[in-house]
Amino acid sequence: MAHTVLVLAYYYPPMGLSGVQRVAKFTKYLPQYGWNPIVVTTGPTLYYAEDQTLLHEVEAAGVEIVRTEPSLRVKKLLEKGVITMPRESVRKFISKSSSALFVPDNKKKWAAKAVALAKDVVARHPVDVIFASGPPFSTVMAAAQLSAETGIPYVADYRDLWYGNQFHSYPTLWHKHRHQKFEHQTLARASRITVTNRRMKEFLIANYEFLDFHDVVILPHGWDPDDFAQPMSAETRGRLFPNGSTDAFRLTFTGTFYDSVTPVPFFKAIKKLRKEHPEVKLELHFAGMLRKEYQAKAHRMKLDDIIVNHGYLPHAESVSLIQQSDALWMMLGDARNVDTWAPAKLYEYFGTQKPILASTPKGAARNDAMAYGASYITDPYDVPAIVQAVLSMYNDWRTGRHMTPNRDFVLQHQRTVLTESLVKVLQKALRVV
Repeated sequence: MAHTVLVLAYYYPPMGLSGVQRVAKFTKYLPQYGWNPIVVTTGPTLYYAEDQTLLHEVEAAGVEIVRTEPSLRVKKLLEKGVITMPRESVRKFISKSSSALFVPDNKKKWAAKAVALAKDVVARHPVDVIFASGPPFSTVMAAAQLSAETGIPYVADYRDLWYGNQFHSYPTLWHKHRHQKFEHQTLARASRITVTNRRMKEFLIANYEFLDFHDVVILPHGWDPDDFAQPMSAETRGRLFPNGSTDAFRLTFTGTFYDSVTPVPFFKAIKKLRKEHPEVKLELHFAGMLRKEYQAKAHRMKLDDIIVNHGYLPHAESVSLIQQSDALWMMLGDARNVDTWAPAKLYEYFGTQKPILASTPKGAARNDAMAYGASYITDPYDVPAIVQAVLSMYNDWRTGRHMTPNRDFVLQHQRTVLTESLVKVLQKALRVV
């Protein structure tokens, strides 16, 4: 017997960047396990990246998508298309201002629209479970409200922490207590909670006494076998690798630099490496948001000649890029509760089975990079250690030595496997009511 899950997700294709992929991939594969997803998401809106290929993917899987109407102001601004991510100092100011003005976040108005639209969906379809992913956590609050009003059980999905989030600021004690109160009420209503790693699970259980071990289920990020099976066209190859085949070691980063996630220590390490080991030939690829301020820093360190800045790439091309790279790099800076943070890019890197340079503090991301088995681990700001790690990766590549990834660990992170685990969570939520 097929079941229906109503999915509330603000970040969903055709939006791009990593925040959309977890829910998009779940909804893509849920029909294969007897669950029909109906997604309530935002309509056309202003965002930093757009990816029509992801939208075509979920549409091809038969996912029903219901969208809220944009405001008149947004409709006018949409004529300009995607927006440019501002300088980091400006982005931080906007983020802090938003934290002061909106609790839990600045998507509250959208969440209210989503609840109204979801009620219409429930009136037309027999919905079995509600699934809501945050951030934004106004989405999860909306699911709790909808569950209370309809009696339909709901599952809360945490891609990051809510209270205690590494990037969230609390201007006053009132803001801090308000977040705690809202999260307490929202989680108390949930039938199950899914999180991306064990440290996040431990954090939630420690902070909310009504949660026990079985209430919180770990569903990590992952990689999609379909993405890795796609052949790369000659046109795409020429666009991604304008220098053609070279004898340089190709090291790639995908994603966005913001807050404590910065390329500056890495740039310093590469500058030092080139000075001390001029024989090392490198080609550094960046796909995502390498903003002008960081390009300027690279220029001042005289790294322009080895950097290929792709800008934002459609997801399929981003996967092609990491597959054709010799090694991959990720970075997490020091931040509050950074041990609970496990970025999605790391788990997509696992799918390549390539060597990974993981410059990250102790915590979930480092633990999984170590479990992967083909990682070179450094602290995020330890320039000499990064120099040595890149040199070791280069020498291993040049001599044909390779660290061997843990294949069982890699396979556990396939999107198909993770979706099957989500189905078990949804089925348990049915039995709770």
